[in-house]
Amino acid sequence: MSGITVPQLFWWVILPYVSIAIFVIGHIWRYRYDQFGWTSRSTQLQEKRLLKWGSPLFHYATFAAIGGHVIGILVPESWTGALGISENAYHWFSAAAGSVAAVGVIIGVIILAGRRMFVARVRATTSPVDWLALILLAIVIVIGIGETIGVNLLGSGYDYRQSVALWFRGLFVGNPDVSAIAKAPLLYQIHATAAWAVLMVWPFSRLVHAWSYPVWYMWRPFLIYRTKVAARPAEPGTSGRRWRRIGARY
Repeated sequence: MSGITVPQLFWWVILPYVSIAIFVIGHIWRYRYDQFGWTSRSTQLQEKRLLKWGSPLFHYATFAAIGGHVIGILVPESWTGALGISENAYHWFSAAAGSVAAVGVIIGVIILAGRRMFVARVRATTSPVDWLALILLAIVIVIGIGETIGVNLLGSGYDYRQSVALWFRGLFVGNPDVSAIAKAPLLYQIHATAAWAVLMVWPFSRLVHAWSYPVWYMWRPFLIYRTKVAARPAEPGTSGRRWRRIGARY
């Protein structure tokens, strides 16, 4: 890592590894000592009309955005090239698909954030750590939208697969390419930094519910529901109700 300055070493090597350590150890601690708090703390009872629309839209659009990050950052350019996908085709597909996901995320965030800020009963259930997580998520989302729509779709474009992706993949093999991320535009650097901040806050907020999706529902036995018509209980010795003395025998 010759030629790397101390701020770059801290920002692009130390900070990511510290964030990953807090993310992993924090989840283990939370699960061991706060299992009852390992929940999304659903606010459906406080308000469900806005939640019904905002939650699915935000979550499905977020899954699409995460899928785009996996393909764009974790999958090397040489792999997509081997599949016959040109860089130009990949650029336009990722920009278009990312823009659709971005619109869904924007609408979902507006609904959910507005609900949490302006519905008093929902606002009362939000802890300071949850507010911090929401603010950091908002920063990541807004900057990500700026990159997708502003830079890659409407702007001149930027090949992050030759800079940000190389640095990120290098973190998992102990050899991050600091010079690659250091030359990236400031918008991409802020986006990466905010993402590490989200990881550090994640284990201590309601975001932990992301790991509690009931996957076992897919192979559980079917539940059989049968209807039963309610019938009037039969009175002993007669077909209808009648007065009788307490303690009388039949």
